[in-house]
Amino acid sequence: MSSLSGKTLFISGASRGIGLAIALRAARDGANVVIAAKSNVPNPKLPGTIHTAAAEIEAAGGRALALKVDIRDEQTVFDAVTQAVAHFGGIDILVNNASAISLTGTLETPMKRFDLMFGVNVRGTYLCSQACLPHLLQADNPHILTLSPPLNMDPRWFGPHVAYTMAKYGMSQCVLGMAAEFADRGVAVNALWPATVIKTAALAMIPSVDGDACRKPEIMADAAHAVLTTPSRERTGQFLLDEAVLRETGVEDFSGYAVKPGTPLLPDLFL
Repeated sequence: MSSLSGKTLFISGASRGIGLAIALRAARDGANVVIAAKSNVPNPKLPGTIHTAAAEIEAAGGRALALKVDIRDEQTVFDAVTQAVAHFGGIDILVNNASAISLTGTLETPMKRFDLMFGVNVRGTYLCSQACLPHLLQADNPHILTLSPPLNMDPRWFGPHVAYTMAKYGMSQCVLGMAAEFADRGVAVNALWPATVIKTAALAMIPSVDGDACRKPEIMADAAHAVLTTPSRERTGQFLLDEAVLRETGVEDFSGYAVKPGTPLLPDLFL
């Protein structure tokens, strides 16, 4: 399978950035995309809403359903999944993209921020997976793709920002556990992470990062597409890097993904 035509994707945080890029790549195949995000009205500090994302998806050739969803809220998530199934007839793919970040030390991380990261990253990933799984289990080629890093217990990833690291690794632990739990039932559960820093609105949360030393979100979108078009029983429980996935498909020249070709690229966190 090389196309997502007719497939329904439920993507958390798809109003901008990597989530929107994944949605647009699927839309070009003629996929249905559920945009589950909080951005219902314009934010002067952040581009895009669920409505602008829906318009872009439909312009790209897909069908869109824009739903205002706070993935920390159980009832809202289950209601969104019910609406998605009623609208499109099922769910084939879940992309756990939504994430909160704060690269702060223990003394500099207010508990409100700690709770936000664990609520969105860990609880949100678990909740969206739980809500979508009954429908994924009925799909022909079901996938859960979570944007989280390879698990690595090296203290250098914990010392500078222990709360954020625990929250992201919690997402990765969902991948590890659910892949094992649902392997026999044919649901692929994998993680995808960028080899280099990606230029998105979240970049503002990482101090002193040169945007020219980054790649565009489209590299993650193309890598996600390659994973999601793979037969679900052939690849599960893996922690994948965007560049490695694309190399498997024959891509050798990555310059087109660079924000400024020729500029040395920054490796992403946790690598």
